[in-house]
Amino acid sequence: MSILRLPGLIDPHVHLRDPGATHKEDFLTGTRAALAGGVTLVIDMPNNPGAPVISPESLRRKVEAANDKIVCDVGLYYGATPSNTPTYNEVAPQVFGLKLYLDHTTGDLKIDELEIIRDIMRAWPKEKPLLVHAEDRTVAMVLGLIPSVGRGVHFCHISEGVEIELIRDAKERGLPVTCEVAPHHLFLTEDDVPRLQGFGVMKPPLKRRSDVDALWANLDVVDMIATDHAPHTLAEKQSEHPPFGVPGLETSLPLMLTAVHEGRVSMDRLVEMMHTAPARVFRTGTQQNTFIEVDTAHRWTIQTEHLQTKCGWTPFEGMSGVGAVRSVVLRGQEVLRDGEITARPGSGHVVSPVA
Repeated sequence: MSILRLPGLIDPHVHLRDPGATHKEDFLTGTRAALAGGVTLVIDMPNNPGAPVISPESLRRKVEAANDKIVCDVGLYYGATPSNTPTYNEVAPQVFGLKLYLDHTTGDLKIDELEIIRDIMRAWPKEKPLLVHAEDRTVAMVLGLIPSVGRGVHFCHISEGVEIELIRDAKERGLPVTCEVAPHHLFLTEDDVPRLQGFGVMKPPLKRRSDVDALWANLDVVDMIATDHAPHTLAEKQSEHPPFGVPGLETSLPLMLTAVHEGRVSMDRLVEMMHTAPARVFRTGTQQNTFIEVDTAHRWTIQTEHLQTKCGWTPFEGMSGVGAVRSVVLRGQEVLRDGEITARPGSGHVVSPVA
C-alpha cells in the first residue's frame, strides 16, 4: 500500500438530474458518487429536463432541492436562452458561470442564431465564466467571435483532434480560452460502441482512435478533466432510442491514476487538471481542512456493484487499473473510508464563487 494525500477534487461538469429526473440520479446519490470518486465539490449543469435553470425562480428551486440532500459541496450554473439576458445581473453572483448550448444535447436550450449567440456572450458579465457546448464547426465559430465580444470562453468536453488543435492555436495567439476533456473521450473510442451499444451513446459521441491520440498528445493544452457525469437508467439506455450520457464521477480519478501509473501524465499535472485549474477558473475558493487519500498501488477492476450512482451501470465495466480512493476528509470530518460513506444528507454546502 502506498498512500498519497491530495486536495479534494473539483468536477466542474456534472448533471445530477435533480430536480426533474430524480429516477436517474438525485442530489444525494450523485454527491455520494462524487465522494466515492474523491470529489469534494461538483458544479451542476442547468439543462435539467423539465426544470432548466433559466430564471431566478428556477435557480432558487434547485438550491432548495439540494440543501437537505447533498453530502459534498455543490455549485450551480445558469442556462442561456434568447430571452433571459435581463436576469443575468441578479443571478451572476450566485452561480459559477453561464452555459450556452450550441449543439444538440439533452434538454431544449440549444441556440442557433448567430446574432443571439453574440448578444448573449456580450451580455454575460465579462468577469464571470461563460461555458459553451460546442462541437466541431461551432468550436471554430466561437473562437472567431471571441475578439469581437471581448470576453473569455470555457469549452466543455472537447473530443476531436481538430478541436484541441484549434484551441492550442487560440491559446498561442493569446485568446482567453480554457477547455476540459472527459475521461470517456480519453479512454474509449468509437470502436467500443458496438460492445457498449446504448451505454456508449453520449454527446459529444465517442470518436476515432486518432482523435483520442490527439487529446493525449495535446494534454498540455487541456485545462481540466471534467466527467460530464450524466446518468440514465438501465431501461433508458437499453431502449430503442437511448438518451445521451454516461456516469463518470466514481471512475474518473481511478482512470487518471492509472494513466499516472503508466507514465502518460504526472501526478502534479493530474492535481492541476482535477483541482487547481477548476478552482482558479471558476473561483471556487478553498475548502478548509479538505483532502483525499489515495492508494497509488491498489489494483482494481471496475464493477457496477461497487458504485454509488443511482443509475447502476458504467461504460467502464470490467476495465482494470491501479490507484484507488481510501479516505475523504471534508472540512475536517472524515466522510468516506474504504468505500463506506459516513456523511449525513445535508452536510454538504451549496456554494457560490468567491468575489
